[in-house]
Amino acid sequence: MVKVAVVEGDGIGREVVPVARDILAAVRPDIEFFDVEVGYGRWERTGSACDEETIAALRSADAILFGAITTPPDPGYRSVLMQIRRALDLYANVRPIRGEGVDVVIVRENTEGLYSGIEWTEPDRACTVRVVSRRGSERIARYACTLAKSRRHLTVGNKANVLKSDCLFVEACTAEAARAGVPCTFCYIDALCLDLLMHPDRYDVIVTTNIFGDILSDAAAYLVGGLGLLPSANIGEGHALFEPVHGSAPDIADKNVANPIAAIRSGAMLLSHLGDPASAAAVEEAVDRVLRAGIRTPDLGGAAGTREFGAAVLREVGRGKA
Repeated sequence: MVKVAVVEGDGIGREVVPVARDILAAVRPDIEFFDVEVGYGRWERTGSACDEETIAALRSADAILFGAITTPPDPGYRSVLMQIRRALDLYANVRPIRGEGVDVVIVRENTEGLYSGIEWTEPDRACTVRVVSRRGSERIARYACTLAKSRRHLTVGNKANVLKSDCLFVEACTAEAARAGVPCTFCYIDALCLDLLMHPDRYDVIVTTNIFGDILSDAAAYLVGGLGLLPSANIGEGHALFEPVHGSAPDIADKNVANPIAAIRSGAMLLSHLGDPASAAAVEEAVDRVLRAGIRTPDLGGAAGTREFGAAVLREVGRGKA
């Protein structure tokens, strides 16, 4: 029995994740789902957003379907996602950007950089340490090279003209690409952000450091219609978590207007990770058929609600199995 932990989280996560879960259950009735509560809502109620018992529950799963978490500007609140990524060593953040004329995968180092968690505040300044280690750089480069070997080429996004830490990152990526026999080019991240938007056909697999990958992949959502369409995976040696790229969007929560496509496609990535590409393809094709039928949520110019869009995809999945 495959066990999948379901974390709805906060805001629109509580709306889009149940849609994705229902679709996964339809294509894979053998999956055993179990709920795990983390996030700001839990923190407000109990004083703890995520604890060791929660981490243990997540560790027990074969995969995790994750919603969205609100992170308030409160010094007493620790980022839940950063805790989980470190605890499960989910070092590779994988964000496919696919649409008409666009097929790019952004691979982001997920545990270091400016999200290292090494921070402190002084009377006249606040400090965050940017950590780029050789081990972290080499393993994210190896992961990106594995993807690039089955595709076309690798681009290394960096700021090595300014940051010494990026010199190490570029060096590690160069060596790993050479070992893997993967064609590799380099681009400064500011120029890459613009050129990717102008000429997405030039790019295939992009690997970069933590915050650069976060910003670049969010900007790249413009190419395919917005953050509501982008899935992602957080991959480690023994664990994997799948989540939509968008945030908790509290301003539209509980209004049945959130786009569930990113959550649904994150579910498809989860199925691929579990070794079931056929079911993953069935989910992707069902989403495409619904969009071609003109059923869209408000962010895409339509009038369908979150639940109604999910129901339409569920019907298409059923037709595909018939």
